[in-house]
Amino acid sequence: MSKELSKTNQHMQKLKNVLSADSVKKQFENSLKENAGSFIASIIDLYGSDAYLQQCDPNQVVMECLKAATLKLPINKQLGFAYIVPYRKNGVQTPQFQLGYKGYVQLAMRTGQYKHLNPGIVYEGVNVNRDLLTGQVSFTGEPTSDKAIGYFTYMELVNGFSKVLYMTKDEIIAHAKKYSKSYNNKSSAWKTDFDSMALKTTTRLLLSKYGILSVDMISGLSSDTSDDVETNVARDIEENANKETIDVDYEFVDTEPEPEEPKQVTMEGPEF
Repeated sequence: MSKELSKTNQHMQKLKNVLSADSVKKQFENSLKENAGSFIASIIDLYGSDAYLQQCDPNQVVMECLKAATLKLPINKQLGFAYIVPYRKNGVQTPQFQLGYKGYVQLAMRTGQYKHLNPGIVYEGVNVNRDLLTGQVSFTGEPTSDKAIGYFTYMELVNGFSKVLYMTKDEIIAHAKKYSKSYNNKSSAWKTDFDSMALKTTTRLLLSKYGILSVDMISGLSSDTSDDVETNVARDIEENANKETIDVDYEFVDTEPEPEEPKQVTMEGPEF
């Protein structure tokens, strides 16, 4: 057996030992009930497929996974709802829970308060018309290329209230440069999957300012450790968000999966 394979097996055994502890299993069962077993299996699969994650403390990995379990979001990279991403901080690999833009949409739709919630990309050739008085944005024309010029998220509540947030690509870049320590890193998701990061930005900003937030939504906003999230999400919610919080019973809302996989970075500080 090679040294690399032996080391991987040792890491896997450490993780399994953590997951087999009664206190840990109880926490997942409290969050996921009968689905706890399959979620724990997904943790093992994720850990076994990521050499960088295996360099993280298994206890920390499990605790970050528990954040996703509490929100009932899958951690499968290909689904794009939530991620456990390893980062090198001060020379040590550290796992961090992060929401994808689909995760934000999922948590919002579960409240039952949203009739529509749609993130999208605006391509070259489409005309963007902003009404400064109402704040509404409309789009006319057809794309003439696959070059993105802007990003938006549109929401409409069941009570009829609607709002759209549109940001040009330049505005998104300025936002990322201001808040993301990793923006200029070639391995950053801003470099490898810019569109998904941009859609996450418009969705999060729109929901945190105008959305009706459930307990899970506030938890998701606060738990997302992406470094493009403004320095004080709690402050933004307190100053801007609808103060009504809703605790709801929900089931998983299936959406068409699209590949979205954050990349490993080696840098000081978190990446998203």
